Amino acid sequence: MNSAKPALHVLCHAFIEQRIAAARTAMQAAQESSSSETKSSAGDKYETGREMANAERDRNAAHMQQAQQLQAELGRISPDAPCDTVRPGALAHTSLGFFYISISAGKLEGHDVFAVSAAAPVAVALKGLRAGQEAAFNGKAVRVLAVE
Repeated sequence: MNSAKPALHVLCHAFIEQRIAAARTAMQAAQESSSSETKSSAGDKYETGREMANAERDRNAAHMQQAQQLQAELGRISPDAPCDTVRPGALAHTSLGFFYISISAGKLEGHDVFAVSAAAPVAVALKGLRAGQEAAFNGKAVRVLAVE
């Protein structure tokens, strides 16, 4: 996987941008719903509807904040930096498959690579290992075949 890290990094950025856009859209929809609630003869129905819309907006604001934190985390990683140990920014080829230690984005589209955060159990198990070394993960031996 020669120089695949920059392309993987771009896919991680796209994943985050998609999450931010979805949260922003949902927040706007909740705000519009809250603003369009009108007083009715049903009494508390107006306040309940408005509170539900506000709660939805707040939930989506929290999702946006989490995505922005992921964006900052990814920004601290240089995909061009060579790695000889498993650490943030490393692309680890293991007996379990390929792992890009960056953010938790799952399987990256078009690649047989899983983007995982440094706090993911598999990344914690492999942290600091070099090619040829092994670690135990989920009761199995996992061998690091290469680190880029």
